[in-house]
Amino acid sequence: MSFITKHKQKFEDLRFYLDANNKNQIRLKGNGGNSILFTYPPNEEEKYLEEALNRLGEQAAFVEVSHLLVRYIDEMGWSDFASYYQDFSSTPGIVFKSENDDVDLFDQILASLKAIDDTGRIPVLIRTGCLYGTGIENVMIMEHPTVMAFKNPLVIFYPAIIDSQKNLQFLGFKSASKYRCVLID
Repeated sequence: MSFITKHKQKFEDLRFYLDANNKNQIRLKGNGGNSILFTYPPNEEEKYLEEALNRLGEQAAFVEVSHLLVRYIDEMGWSDFASYYQDFSSTPGIVFKSENDDVDLFDQILASLKAIDDTGRIPVLIRTGCLYGTGIENVMIMEHPTVMAFKNPLVIFYPAIIDSQKNLQFLGFKSASKYRCVLID
């Protein structure tokens, strides 16, 4: 199926779930979740993000995980980050999501999304491919109580494929969860 045909259907599905009359369908289909996982082939990310910016307009606000990751490293300082990461290279989740840190990458993601929801706009998480290797999984974000309580659903633009066994593969090779969300594939 061509990009044009495929993306039209996906964006129509997204529009359906974001319609105020249909938002309760997200919790029903998403096992109580409050998120929409919008998948697309990893090699077509630019096309899908450009279309999302055009179609969602002012009703949504986008959080680029890549920008948050860079800011997180900059705030720590490259030398300190490199040393910290090396110390915990076998358990990267401690570096990016830890109960002991004042503010880590996971906290920055949640705070950015909550700030958008507080304005009444739809929070949209993009550039999630940079989470690979951080120990932060999409399901951790989707199941967080803050996200579950949002007025609007969280939309996660997710570079993935669905394999022949109907499994979600993040970036085309890492198994991922689709439990607490509506999956648009």
